[in-house]
Amino acid sequence: MIVDRIYSAVMERRLAPRTKLSEAALCETFGVGRMRVRRALLLLGSQGIVDLQSNKGAYVSCPSADDAREVFEARLLVETGIVRKLASEISPPAVDVLSRHITLEDEARQRQARTDIIRLSGEFHVQLAKANGNTLLARVVRELVTRTSLIVGLFGTNRKITCPEDEHCQIVAAIVDGNADLAAQRIRHHLEHIENGLELDRSRRPDTDIARILGGG
Repeated sequence: MIVDRIYSAVMERRLAPRTKLSEAALCETFGVGRMRVRRALLLLGSQGIVDLQSNKGAYVSCPSADDAREVFEARLLVETGIVRKLASEISPPAVDVLSRHITLEDEARQRQARTDIIRLSGEFHVQLAKANGNTLLARVVRELVTRTSLIVGLFGTNRKITCPEDEHCQIVAAIVDGNADLAAQRIRHHLEHIENGLELDRSRRPDTDIARILGGG
């Protein structure tokens, strides 16, 4: 529960990089003991979501501008390969999963549910990786997507930096048509749109009210 709640808060950009995750505050928020909180923080640390600093405690990881550039470079290399492969061999059940996910995104937009839109937008890329049937690849993409959320939370501007709402649909359409070059072109444009919306010379201050951010059901 603790891991999922913190992960979701990072993915939805409610929990900013550099935010201190006080053991005492987490124990109070979740109604558990310190050992359970420490196990959760260790797991989050192994996933790159939390930075465990000796004698200082746990903080939400804070990527640098160079880290941000490397993450987007990695995503371009990995995800263009993913969509190219899918364009050559995607299965009907995988198409159904991706189509249902896009429907969920559309419904979230209709509700103007910002946190759901952000979360589902990131999960779309994980679903693309899962469609390849490679669990290791899906895990890698999940970590890259999480790091992207941290990067956007830190360097994002007030400008709209999420992609136009029909881009995921266009990517899937190119895959279904078997057009590998077009699918790769669209995923590249998709990722570059996000990266170009960042200001890597500025950053956001963390919100220290952990109970408010994580205390929801």
